[in-house]
Amino acid sequence: MTTGLLLLRVIVGLLIAGHGVQKLSHRLGGRGLRAGVREFRDDGFRGGVLTALAAGGGRIGSGLLLALGLLTPPAATAAVGVMTVALTVKWRHGPWVRNDGYEYPLVLIVVPAALAVSGPGTWSLDAAPGLLPWPAWTGSLAVAAGVGSGLLARAVLHRPARRTAAGG
Repeated sequence: MTTGLLLLRVIVGLLIAGHGVQKLSHRLGGRGLRAGVREFRDDGFRGGVLTALAAGGGRIGSGLLLALGLLTPPAATAAVGVMTVALTVKWRHGPWVRNDGYEYPLVLIVVPAALAVSGPGTWSLDAAPGLLPWPAWTGSLAVAAGVGSGLLARAVLHRPARRTAAGG
């Protein structure tokens, strides 16, 4: 079980962090901060550079912390939060990534949520200084706070679609 948690944490944590790097830079196939800002604006979000930096930085930080197994519940909260926003953007396309759907953001929500509930395992930096076990309630709180913060960010930062004169 410890090896499985380590593998899950490292791979998914690095994927989340890499996703953030792509939003902010030309690394890992990213198109740079300007393109990240444009993507958020095209998706209907306010905030420009600040929104892109917060989303990209949140992904990088939470992903690296998850990969290390360090401060796992707060890291999971951040990862679940930013990926909940991504899920809300993709929701209208249905589940499958082939149709620009939400399956990838959903996986990047469920895995950190599971790590928050289960803990990062004994091969983690949380275990090294004796932070484990996290109290049982921290996992549930991390998941609820992540989903809640993502939905709140969506509500505050997203502009409703404008209707055309024809009512469309």
